[in-house]
Amino acid sequence: MRRSDADGKARGRRLLEAAAALMLGGAFGQCFGRPHWGGAAIVLLALFVALLWRHDAPQPGARARRAALLGECFGVGWFCTGVWWLYVSMAVYGGMPPALAGGAVLLFAAYLALYTAASAALAAALAPPHARGPWPLARALAAAMALAGAWTLGELARGTVFTGFPWLALGYAQAGDVLAGYAPLLGMYGVTFAAALAAALLALLSQVSVRGAAAAIAALAVLIGGAHVVGRLRWTHADGAPLRVALLQGDVAQSDKFNADALGPTLELYGQWLRSLRADLIVTPETALPVLPEDLPPGYLASVRQALRAHHAQALVGIPLTRGTDQYTNSVVGLGGAAPYRYDKSHLVPFGEFIPWGFHWFVRLMRIPLGDFARGTLDQRSFVVHGARVAPTICYEDLFGEQLAQRFRDPTSAPQVIANLTNLGWFGNTIVLGQHLEIARMRSLEFQLPTIRATNTGATAIIGAGGRVRRMLAPYTVGVLTGAVQPRSGLTPFAWLASRLGYAPQLLLGLLALAPAALRRRRGNTR
Repeated sequence: MRRSDADGKARGRRLLEAAAALMLGGAFGQCFGRPHWGGAAIVLLALFVALLWRHDAPQPGARARRAALLGECFGVGWFCTGVWWLYVSMAVYGGMPPALAGGAVLLFAAYLALYTAASAALAAALAPPHARGPWPLARALAAAMALAGAWTLGELARGTVFTGFPWLALGYAQAGDVLAGYAPLLGMYGVTFAAALAAALLALLSQVSVRGAAAAIAALAVLIGGAHVVGRLRWTHADGAPLRVALLQGDVAQSDKFNADALGPTLELYGQWLRSLRADLIVTPETALPVLPEDLPPGYLASVRQALRAHHAQALVGIPLTRGTDQYTNSVVGLGGAAPYRYDKSHLVPFGEFIPWGFHWFVRLMRIPLGDFARGTLDQRSFVVHGARVAPTICYEDLFGEQLAQRFRDPTSAPQVIANLTNLGWFGNTIVLGQHLEIARMRSLEFQLPTIRATNTGATAIIGAGGRVRRMLAPYTVGVLTGAVQPRSGLTPFAWLASRLGYAPQLLLGLLALAPAALRRRRGNTR
């Protein structure tokens, strides 16, 4: 065969591999926000890993370069189909030209895919080259562990660098499946490791002998069985009487939310609910009252406080506040209690709530009000309702379990209920609602605490300590979700470790998983 023909076939093969990785990533991104699609995510990742390992170059560098390209393609497909709803916030509500908004989503996906590319390159470099014969069992298992470790480290980096963006982390797709049983031990990233290892074990079936395949299946069975056993353990217990809660969903159109002409009906709706509902705790969505307290009608908050006290009720109300003379905060105020309460959002949304250095030109293209907030601290106190400690979180910061864990350092003041106030109206009627719901479910699994969610458009829900949705309002409807929530005390291993060590346990897990394959490579025994 002529060299030009061989080069042409090689280029064609590379293009087909890149296209396959892109399509697998696109399908993978569709697994998030859909209950019980965690298994499909693992299968799709297994197919990608099998493609990743199918390269016979003896040089680890050559395998890593090919894997980086495939990882970038997989990641672009993954994030374009998974977070395309960012386009809605920029083009529909932000006023950005559609072509520029679409290009921004694509560039953001390409950036996020860099972490996938790095994980794929590391995993491929530590794996043996593809060969005609099967991989030896020890090397195959070391390669599977390396893949899980590399994937977890990549997800950790994506979730922390430049304030982090852990949306669509593999562990979140498992919130409704058996591997979520590991969440109380090592949190979402521990579940990510388990899911990536399950995918790698499935991918090994294309590389090992019949004996090796039996060993891989046995290891997979142990992994799943362990999750089932661990998931039945309880580190928290019921403490005190259940709370009667009322969660408000105003379904205020995003185009009206900050429109002065539409402010009256919004304030009337939430004011009427806050004054009339009978519950121990009433929770509004994020910025349900979209103006500063001094811009509310005279006596508005005073009348709400009076009605709450008359009904022996308390409320968490989303409202912007000021700090000093020139800083805004995205905040929650507690009304009806014995003492004033305020919570300021600590983990802000880049571009939406703070402007990264050098990107003011980008934000000026959008018409998003209050785009530069001040941050709250990570260890703010809980809101006490009839003796129960309720920990507010505001929208995006619900993604960061290790940061929420900072409130659990002192067991005597640790939260007993998590309350998430959210407004996803920026993103339209899209899969973002289901994706954020599974994130909230993961927080309940990690801490074994109930989560209550009050959202503008959905998903307003009551989530049990086991991560299951107990009650939920239909999205994009106006309504009140009522129910009883049982406060719980105690610390899961994840809560104890993360409150003291942050991300260190998961980082160590990822590095230890790389060790067997790395030691083999160092000894020159990679074939």
